[in-house]
Amino acid sequence: MPKGIWILVEQAKGQIRKVSLEILSQGRKIADQTGEPLVAVIAGEGIANLAKEVAEYGADQVYLLDSPQLAQYTTGAYTSALNKLIREKEPKAFLLGFTGLGKDLAPRLAQRLGVGLASDVTDIEVDPEKFLVFKRPVYTGNAFAFVETTSIPAFATVRAKSFVIAEPDASRQAEVIQAEVSIDPSDLKAILKEVAIAASSRPALTEAEFIVSGGRGMKGPENFAILEELADVVGGAVGASRAAVDAEWIDNQFQVGQTGSIVAPTLYIACGISGAIQHLAGMGASKFIVAINKDPEANIFTVADYGIVGDLFEVVPLLTQEFKKLVNS
Repeated sequence: MPKGIWILVEQAKGQIRKVSLEILSQGRKIADQTGEPLVAVIAGEGIANLAKEVAEYGADQVYLLDSPQLAQYTTGAYTSALNKLIREKEPKAFLLGFTGLGKDLAPRLAQRLGVGLASDVTDIEVDPEKFLVFKRPVYTGNAFAFVETTSIPAFATVRAKSFVIAEPDASRQAEVIQAEVSIDPSDLKAILKEVAIAASSRPALTEAEFIVSGGRGMKGPENFAILEELADVVGGAVGASRAAVDAEWIDNQFQVGQTGSIVAPTLYIACGISGAIQHLAGMGASKFIVAINKDPEANIFTVADYGIVGDLFEVVPLLTQEFKKLVNS
């Protein structure tokens, strides 16, 4: 009989991603409401030390998929290992982050298991008859759809920043289980030789609490330096609109929007961004939005909490000075 609310915990170099802690925290609430155990699954190599941390965030059981073949994420290896574990243990729900990994892995796993998938979920409700109901944005965030569970396991990817991370409880203990890693050689369609990561002291876009983004109004790639200076003052990240990326002023890894990263920082500063609906869909969940634009009719002002009508090349340096004063004080 299917049992348990399962969470796939993403980790990199021994660090658990914030989105996984958010899902664990919400998973604990769901488990308490449904009477189901909360189960964390961690895949990688040399990951046993992470079991205690996920226990502190609510896990009752931790399955470790520890293997050199899982040291770096590859679609085939992760799909094969998790498919076999899920089929053997039969969880009632399986949740993971709406991240690069989650977007790639979840559809393949759902297809293998023959179940439906709710993607980019922003809320989860417990229903006594339908088990779980997932809320997800549609029409670039202008409406919401409620997806009812009709297959087991209930399968969903969860948007980052949708749930608050609970305070860890150091006294919590979890049963740790070393799962057998069995990967079908036919699933290994590619072999990962190397992972090249651009060195940066700034946080990832999807995890940053402060983001300053530039659009067509930046006028050229050299002008993003003023945004970088502002971001560095407060330990934030730099983002961009699709227009700036398409103009090749900045790499596409920095794109915020429907076809880029979905972000929800505490503070989002949009500089020279008109406010196309695709961009708004990617940053509309930010807690506070500040827009800087010379055009008082720019659509970005319709979602901004604070708007500055002016030249960003004058306004941004002034903001940088003021933030430096705040940080230094």
